[in-house]
Amino acid sequence: MTKKQLGESVAYLQKKGFDAPDIGIVLGTGLGQLVDEIESPIEAHYNHIPYFPLATVEFHTGKLIFGTIANKKVVVMQGRFHLYEGYDFLDITYPIRVMHQLGIKKLFVSNAAGAINLNFKKGDIMLIEDHINLQGGSPLAFKNVAEFGDRFVDMSEPYDVEMRNKIEATAQKEGISLKKGVYASVVGPQLETKAEYRMLKILGADAVGMSTVPEVIVANHLRLPIVAVSVLTDECDPDNLEPVNIQEIIEIAGKTEPKMIQLFKELIKEL
Repeated sequence: MTKKQLGESVAYLQKKGFDAPDIGIVLGTGLGQLVDEIESPIEAHYNHIPYFPLATVEFHTGKLIFGTIANKKVVVMQGRFHLYEGYDFLDITYPIRVMHQLGIKKLFVSNAAGAINLNFKKGDIMLIEDHINLQGGSPLAFKNVAEFGDRFVDMSEPYDVEMRNKIEATAQKEGISLKKGVYASVVGPQLETKAEYRMLKILGADAVGMSTVPEVIVANHLRLPIVAVSVLTDECDPDNLEPVNIQEIIEIAGKTEPKMIQLFKELIKEL
């Protein structure tokens, strides 16, 4: 990755009309309905943006969408990149750097995750307070990282406290049940074994997924305040583990998403 490449990606999007967005939003698996809320949308397919990775997961559509939500300019990633698709950490986080260069001041991230904490149920939303990186690498571990920011990035509070408080207040006001917890990020694409679920619980994880952490690390590198939520799509009880049904996971994500959209829209209004 070079500054020249980033510049070309940004110039292409600016030419298309992506004009100084305030907020960047990353949508997770099965969470695409937020794009219906965007007014006057302008779309750029990933495969047309210079140096952008291509989306390969069948339920990710693969485009950046610029427009307004609640009178704020937003740029939304519909479809994200994962290690399990064969991308590296630089590919996965390249779009975050591009959105930052376009001008975003805040980043919202969503994902679908499995509930490790047995007090959480499928269909719940969890506000991520902290994370455990089990992906075996870092998006900052490359030679010329110092050209883009500090090499050693503080992660004592990776998720913005102010935005977390606002989302909690909104959930309370709107009567939306909002859990809080620690998200563990693994490589995938295979789901966990019973023993692995037990290990994650011992480590202190409340939910597990295959994304988000690389984007959060890069947001912190860019000093970009970030808030992230998990839509919990399955219950990972090692003592009563049933074979996973990906279709059901997508379905639960779709049913829960309107609540997540409500939380994000209210937060956008307040910023």
